[in-house]
Amino acid sequence: MTAVAVANAAYVAAALLFIMSLAGLSKHETGKAGIRYGMAGMAIALSATIWLTLSGEWTDETARGAVLLVLALIAGAGIGLWRAKKVPMTGIPELIALFHSFVGLTAVLVGWNGALNPKELSAELAGVFNAEVFAGVFIGGITFTGSIVAYLKLSAKMSSKPLILPGRNLLNLGALVGFFALTVAYVITPQLGLLIAVTVLALALGWHLVASIGGGDMPVVVSMLNSYSGWAAAAVGFLLSNDLLIVVGALVGSSGAYLSYIMCRAMNRSFISVIFGGYGIEAPSGEEEETGEHTEIDAAAVAQLLNGAKSVVITPGYGMAVAQAQYPVAELAKKLREKGVNVRFGIHPVAGRLPGHMNVLLAEAKVPYDIVLEMDEINDDLASTAVVLVIGANDTVNPAATENPGSPIAGMPVLKVWEAENVIVFKRSMASGYAGVSNPLFYKPNTKMLFGDAKDKVGEILNAL
Repeated sequence: MTAVAVANAAYVAAALLFIMSLAGLSKHETGKAGIRYGMAGMAIALSATIWLTLSGEWTDETARGAVLLVLALIAGAGIGLWRAKKVPMTGIPELIALFHSFVGLTAVLVGWNGALNPKELSAELAGVFNAEVFAGVFIGGITFTGSIVAYLKLSAKMSSKPLILPGRNLLNLGALVGFFALTVAYVITPQLGLLIAVTVLALALGWHLVASIGGGDMPVVVSMLNSYSGWAAAAVGFLLSNDLLIVVGALVGSSGAYLSYIMCRAMNRSFISVIFGGYGIEAPSGEEEETGEHTEIDAAAVAQLLNGAKSVVITPGYGMAVAQAQYPVAELAKKLREKGVNVRFGIHPVAGRLPGHMNVLLAEAKVPYDIVLEMDEINDDLASTAVVLVIGANDTVNPAATENPGSPIAGMPVLKVWEAENVIVFKRSMASGYAGVSNPLFYKPNTKMLFGDAKDKVGEILNAL
């Protein structure tokens, strides 16, 4: 059996494990098994690649390949371990966005390598190869700069507000038309100038597409960039004639696109609008700043309120992740349940900065899966709930989405916490949320504000209980 045959068999096994990994990650109960399948698949894929590189006759070229392979493994493993140990849970979304940028950059570099070192092919196949080069560079370039902008927005190093350029929709459409025109020209007559032009065009388009999307839609953007990185990997697979990269790239690309579509439906957003940088959405003319008198409350009073409650719903958000408050929140839920209180968690589809962000945090704190409910499962019960604790959430509980047609988040389904008998909002200040939209919930007559660090305040409530 040849080395190529062994490697291809290993790639098939790895691809099956990746499919099993995706299936496992679709449920809480099988999530850990899904991660193990993915790790096993990647280990097999890497081992097969090493085997394929080092097998056969040992030449100077093989030696150079072995050295580069070892250096790449050491560098990649070192960076991966370092970032995985250092990054907090709150930094996972921007870390993922940064990882996507590496995939995009790889696609660009592999495409350039294919263009500068073309294969000896017939005229017909050469045209196909040139089209693959152009597609790989274009998708990779968009993924690279788009992911960097997403990283900057998620890490608050860049404003989360959408960039509104005059005629931005025409700019995006013009870039796509330009790509197709350049591709035809490159297939007919491959020239370095055309490759440079499409690289610059892709980098500019990727930056503009994501910069044009507001902070409220960033979770969808991260998911969409995940899809782009998959298609970039598939393009690299075609250029390198690597079946595993093609299969895995298609898996990641299609699953990321489908997840983005589901999230857009959950947020009442247009899928086409989000992936094309807000295409068809006009910028809001300006939102009036919400004003009114808010009511403050202390931890002891909240504890007294919880003691007399029959039902409590906790709606977490990014602020809970920042404060690392998931453990005391889990302890609070446990203590209230021991007192006979019906405690449940309400999770918005885009709570946090990444799909499933809050679910991971609560699972980490050992909160039972059966009391963690999605928005659609809990919304109808909020009107009959005694107390809702809003811990670090803002945009996902903003009544402006349903009450103000002129709001930038108008139409986005939200957790209707204001329908409960009492609402306690844990916040550091009266500042607006990530989408930059003021929240009239803070001024509702049944809402009370508990200011301070969420972890400390939950701890004070526990002590009072």
